[in-house]
Amino acid sequence: MAVSDAGASGVRPAAVSARGWGWRHAGRMAPAVRGLDLDIAPGERVLLLGPSGAGKSTLLHALAGVLGDEGDDADETGSLLIDGAVPRSQRGRAGLMQQDPETQVVLSRLGDDVAFGAENLAVPRDEIWKRVHEALYDVGLRRAGRPQGGAGGAGGFGGGLPLDHPTSALSGGQKQRLALAGILAMRPGLILLDEPTANLDPAGVLEVRDAVGRCLDKTGATLVVVEHRVSVWKDLVGRIVVLQPGSGVLLDGPPDRVLAEARDMLIGAGVWVPGHVPATRPRARASADGGQLLLAAEDVAVSRERPRRRGFRTIPPVPVQAGITAQVRAGQALTVTGPNGAGKSTFALTLAGLLAPVRGKMSAAVELSDGAGIDPFTWSAKQLISRIGTVFQEPEHQFVTGRVLDELMFGPRHLGFGEERVEELLARLRLTHLVDANPYTLSGGEKRRLSVATVLAAHPRVLVLDEPTFGQDANTWSELASFLSELLDAGTSVVSVTHDEEFSAVLGGTELRLGPASRGGARQEAGAA
Repeated sequence: MAVSDAGASGVRPAAVSARGWGWRHAGRMAPAVRGLDLDIAPGERVLLLGPSGAGKSTLLHALAGVLGDEGDDADETGSLLIDGAVPRSQRGRAGLMQQDPETQVVLSRLGDDVAFGAENLAVPRDEIWKRVHEALYDVGLRRAGRPQGGAGGAGGFGGGLPLDHPTSALSGGQKQRLALAGILAMRPGLILLDEPTANLDPAGVLEVRDAVGRCLDKTGATLVVVEHRVSVWKDLVGRIVVLQPGSGVLLDGPPDRVLAEARDMLIGAGVWVPGHVPATRPRARASADGGQLLLAAEDVAVSRERPRRRGFRTIPPVPVQAGITAQVRAGQALTVTGPNGAGKSTFALTLAGLLAPVRGKMSAAVELSDGAGIDPFTWSAKQLISRIGTVFQEPEHQFVTGRVLDELMFGPRHLGFGEERVEELLARLRLTHLVDANPYTLSGGEKRRLSVATVLAAHPRVLVLDEPTFGQDANTWSELASFLSELLDAGTSVVSVTHDEEFSAVLGGTELRLGPASRGGARQEAGAA
């Protein structure tokens, strides 16, 4: 349903119009989007689809008015308007949730961060804190009953996280919820969501989708959401628009009609069509018994905080998760699962030798350490990257150069081997056409594949991947899963932090399920599938 007037909420839904619009990022030869013609009526709800690199995120950033700071080398063609004006002239009309929620955390306390956008829009103080409470409740960061009014500070209503909870202590999935809460509190006329559920556990996916639905029902705002998994949003939107890489609109229409009439075309384009799981290379040997033991965690407690000094005493950090025992074996996959905030990423970084355990023991077998010592945390950087390769949840955190090819060559050049594998990695992970691009201008899915490729170039025996399928269309997902399957059969160990059940099924192996952080506990079981 499309509406045009401000409702009881005071929100005026926005209209979007594009005529021959295109954008070329600075330093890139080809445009990310070209020749886009599109109209979105006030109050419409649109699901924007397309393969990885089709320009979906670029369009959302343009609508949010944040594409104009790339310098003279960037190039815009045609027109893109919100309510008849260029987006940069009316910031605040649109609220954007980016692919990487880390980039949207502004303040150090939970409540203050949610309030930030509304404060900048000069919303009255009492109204701000009422919105903050409602938004945090809606996205699942606070659990007990709805607030009746609002006052800021550490109080508020009971359950969940307090308003003064440090944002630095949030997990990736919790930061996604935080970013959405900040947008909901602004009450914009145009809500732009870039893969809002990608790092969430299954319950969190439905919770966030329903929170968006409640906000739209309350405000009548216009919605444009980018999400590879169609089934989550299909029943909430009234229209699907499919973009074609380097071009304009490929398909446009009601969800049921588009999915029924163009199913094969969508599958070929890499769209995650409901009911379709892409074909992948089967494992040649996927025994849960695995091979040689390479890495072990024994009754480990983990935290990202550092020990603190108080007088002559050292106070250890409070663990986010404790009692973890797990084994990593050659040629076997280990999938780490659990709800958001359970400490999955923190454990993965500890396993990878990048964090020291609060207590317990991490030990590497001689076959992996090869003279470097038993504790991976004590290894040098050069020793670590050739033994354990880590892909962070936020791929930008591991980029160190300004060109894709240089990024891939960085590790091999410092190690003195591995350069011969670079061309194969570029081809297998569909990055060959991007060799001269700046890594920071890639799409979210392209950044993820590049981060995986840079780690593989160093030939590590153990891979630790945090949300490796984030941002992937069905085709690139299939290629990545098949590639990792080959590596497993060749004897590489693959540890994945993921909520992607299909991906876990392809790799097989064992599952380490972490309980909620408040209760702790973990168990490793055979048969992740």
